[in-house]
Amino acid sequence: MDVLQTKQKLNSYIIDSQEEEIKRIALELHEGVGQNLYSILTGLQVVGSAISEEGMKSYVREMSQLIEKTIQEIRLLSVELHPPTLTTFGLYPAMKSYLKLYTSTFGILVDLEIVGKEVSLPERSNIAVFRVCQEALENIAKYADTSKVKMTFLYSDTELKISIQDFGRGFKLEEHEDSHHSSGLAVMKERMLLTGGKCTISSKIGEGTSIELFLPL
Repeated sequence: MDVLQTKQKLNSYIIDSQEEEIKRIALELHEGVGQNLYSILTGLQVVGSAISEEGMKSYVREMSQLIEKTIQEIRLLSVELHPPTLTTFGLYPAMKSYLKLYTSTFGILVDLEIVGKEVSLPERSNIAVFRVCQEALENIAKYADTSKVKMTFLYSDTELKISIQDFGRGFKLEEHEDSHHSSGLAVMKERMLLTGGKCTISSKIGEGTSIELFLPL
């Protein structure tokens, strides 16, 4: 086994381990912390119904609303960490679900289109491609200064191609080699490489950035 294969095997192990930990944390947030907060909320509502003093009643109501908001935020965070639809329904439905959260969080509309018939992927490939798309979309929210994104899933007999076009400010790739943005792009390429696919990135100042993912089927 040469040095490159050893490095790829190590990177693959690290990524798989991280994903297992992320899945565990997401489950704990949803079924552990979330359920505990729901129990506290129920108890507060019972206490509130038994209180007659209006000032205290108003305070309990405010605390209940705060806990409800926190429960919602935890549920959203859990979905963002590891959407249950990814395992249950597959990549495209999981992306549709994630984009609703993305738009509500960042105010960026994503025009999502699918061409061809969706093909079921191994869980590892599903996770890898989802993470790369997630990273691309988060980069758009941070850097692109745009309100609209075009995203296309194209299924052929031999390949899945995903294109993400942001129509934003764009950037010069060579000027981002040492930046945090560049490290994120490098991780995207590495994740796709480890699944047997590839990721290409092009960008032009004033015209936006285009990311294309290719995965053999």
